[in-house]
Amino acid sequence: MSRDVVQPNGWVALRLPNENLRVLQVTPNTTISLGKYGSFPSNLLIERPFHLTYEVQEKRAGENFSRLRVVPSAELNADILDETNLNEQTDGEAAVVAGEGEQLALVDESGKVVARSNREIIDDSARQTLTAEEIEELKHKGASAGKELIAKLMLSHTAIDQKTSYSLAKYKLLKERKFLRRFSVLPLDVVLLGQWLLEDRDGGKVLDMRQEMMGLLGCWADVHFGGEPVQGVSEPHGGRWLVVDDTGGLLVAAMAERMGLLYHEPGKQAASESQGGSEEQAETVVKPNGVNGIPDQQIPSRAPEAQRTPQKRPRRDDLDEHYALTNTITLIHSNSQPNLSVLRYFDYDASDPNPTHPFHPLFTNLLPISWLQLVSAAEDVVYSEKPEDVTPEQLASWKPNRRGNYHRKRRRWARTNEIVQSTRAGGFSGLAVASTMDPISILREALPLLAGGSPIAIYSPTIEPLEQLVDCFSIGRRATWTSSPPAKAEGKTQSELDRWEGTREFPINPTLVLGAAVQSSRARRWQVLPGRTHPFMTGRGGAEGFLFTGWRAIPAQGRITARGKFQKKRVDGA
Repeated sequence: MSRDVVQPNGWVALRLPNENLRVLQVTPNTTISLGKYGSFPSNLLIERPFHLTYEVQEKRAGENFSRLRVVPSAELNADILDETNLNEQTDGEAAVVAGEGEQLALVDESGKVVARSNREIIDDSARQTLTAEEIEELKHKGASAGKELIAKLMLSHTAIDQKTSYSLAKYKLLKERKFLRRFSVLPLDVVLLGQWLLEDRDGGKVLDMRQEMMGLLGCWADVHFGGEPVQGVSEPHGGRWLVVDDTGGLLVAAMAERMGLLYHEPGKQAASESQGGSEEQAETVVKPNGVNGIPDQQIPSRAPEAQRTPQKRPRRDDLDEHYALTNTITLIHSNSQPNLSVLRYFDYDASDPNPTHPFHPLFTNLLPISWLQLVSAAEDVVYSEKPEDVTPEQLASWKPNRRGNYHRKRRRWARTNEIVQSTRAGGFSGLAVASTMDPISILREALPLLAGGSPIAIYSPTIEPLEQLVDCFSIGRRATWTSSPPAKAEGKTQSELDRWEGTREFPINPTLVLGAAVQSSRARRWQVLPGRTHPFMTGRGGAEGFLFTGWRAIPAQGRITARGKFQKKRVDGA
């Protein structure tokens, strides 16, 4: 799927004048409502490029819909260009002329005034001569989609000449956000989706994980493209990451984006369609009455769902390998099925075990496994009960429904068996966690699955669980363990010590992680106006968010001794 233009039934992010985001699915032949900013037909966005700014226009005579106007960049940057031209013209002159009886706040070394005092408080509502009824009348008349209204509001302000350049810029920006009916269409990515879920939805469902923490998780876990599979190798190899995600799939989406698994590749999509059997066929036609009453615009006409002919998946044996061997994400979850509701915004349905071809990249590279299957696979019914083999003659004698159930059960068992075997084999390249579970219990089961030197990154909304985890791997505990190990650990092999159940003094083997630390980061928003920039003093509350980082260590076997001749260097003056 191309990410250069808006696709039918695709998800997009609309940035409104008040800087809020709205995430929606562009369904053909429907109406998109932006509240007080107006509504328009969804077909006006389909097959149009991203990153354009549109303006909702007033309805024309005889039409029951609003059209969209593409706002050119020159109009968007008019204020900046005017400010630049003004500075060039007034170079060497006073930036602000002091009025009669006005106090001056800032002057330069030569005595020229560069800013007025802001001590006088201007009451906008008292000095605005336009009444609320007149403003509503102008809004209903259209007023060129808000521009004329804003101009009249500024001209009718009796104290507009007393405002400083900063105050005037703020006043104009405030009115533009309130009355100007413009919006920008952006491609939906993980950063925008995370911001929308955090600010406009229930942030607790994503553990209040901000953009900075998502970036740090990916960096400290060293998530990247794991490489193509090696020819002739049938065992899992290359980049494979282990993840525990309680954010509804937001962490999985962030990792998949880094690994190149979140979106359909346009090249592969075009290749599959050129082989005769595209998933969706469309043609551009001009209808007599148009779509949504638009007679003079070409609208992509989509075939109904029943008439589409998706390409069938090649038939193969039920017990064949279902998943990729490298560049995979193994997700450990608590329920019978993982909660990956966030991935639906990227056209991936985790609840569909048999999607149509071409597959989403996550279908073969995302391996879900439950804690029960990881810790005690024999107690899991799906893994332990393998369907019996049936001869082709006996299978042909069954009814279609019974044959279908038989094949589905065999494929489900084959998928589960493949995931359990590959996960228990270990050798993962890194671990990323965003969960409310006890991080000590998570590492007790996940650390033995990591390769030596693999990075570990654990996110928590609060710092207390991570402080306890860091203390488990402190230098003092590691030194005590090395010099005088606990009685319960004596006589055990290294493999047994890796999975040691722990005691009160040593909740987990302290020699398995090096460089344990806790950190946090929060980016501050800045206000940027012509000639004036400062950080916002207020922001969203909620959990701050903290990150545990470390590296998987494999303790050396036997006693370590230093060999060689060492000569103490003489220090001058000693």
